[in-house]
Amino acid sequence: MTTITDLYPDGHTALREVGLRDGLQMVKVFPSTAGKKRWVAAEYAAGVRYFDAGSFLPAQRHPQFADVRDVVNFLSDLPDAVASVLTLNMRGAADALEGTARQLDCVVSATESHSRRNVHRSRKEALQVVTEICRLRNQSARRPLVAVGLSNALGCTLEGAVDPLEVYRLIGCCYEAGADFVSIADTVGFAGPRQVAEMVRAVVGMDDGRPVGVHLHDTRGLGLANASAALDEGATIIDASLGGLGGCPAAPRATGNIVFEDLAFLCETKGFKTGIDIEQLIGLRAIQAEEMPGEIFYGALERAGLPSSVMKGESAR
Repeated sequence: MTTITDLYPDGHTALREVGLRDGLQMVKVFPSTAGKKRWVAAEYAAGVRYFDAGSFLPAQRHPQFADVRDVVNFLSDLPDAVASVLTLNMRGAADALEGTARQLDCVVSATESHSRRNVHRSRKEALQVVTEICRLRNQSARRPLVAVGLSNALGCTLEGAVDPLEVYRLIGCCYEAGADFVSIADTVGFAGPRQVAEMVRAVVGMDDGRPVGVHLHDTRGLGLANASAALDEGATIIDASLGGLGGCPAAPRATGNIVFEDLAFLCETKGFKTGIDIEQLIGLRAIQAEEMPGEIFYGALERAGLPSSVMKGESAR
């Protein structure tokens, strides 16, 4: 049985690379299986340990994730690597439980409109799916963690502002369903640092020692500022993607995730040790460019490089 502290030790800042899943939702060309393995191996060598490995979805509609089992198996052979996978329904969860992923991710939207567009079910139905996935997990031999990403928690393109009290209610429902922890998602980059700080502070206060995650998009240029605010208020799991890939097909005008290598630099400047060699991380973007020709990548460090005074991976994980 996997416990939260097995994967997310107290006092540890976990940077989760979501490029292999969220990052591939809207690309025109996606990497080969061999290319994904090169990508993972290079990031692992640079010190990355947390990977969103893909989605268990029908391969005919989502061919970029047809090799998710191969990617998860590859990650499982790397010591201390944590592979998480997106499971949107019972079939996906059952398939994931046959493999070696250490975390199953579910999605619940903070707004009804986004829920129906994104997963084609109401929020009440989405919470029921979480309950059923947790029940299925509890019957399994491995019992991986179940995490819930609360989409549009900080604002919705379809409905506008979201009442934080409704977010907190839904988080409580996720815990009642059996989820191990929740990640607050600013799916469309609605929020600024104060809003993020207030929500993270409140969720940390209600989480009874559980880790708090954040999933931020840089749609309006505040992604890193929001990550900084979240870190200051106690968030310990931060999602980002190499090169800033990503977006949400169900959220109009949503753009990519915050840039993974820029986030690692931010953490180092704030004293949050990640164990990641940032200079090495920047260099492996060449694998992405080779595997996804014509795709647009983002990032300030890739353009400017690291300041000479910055630590370059000396910190131990």
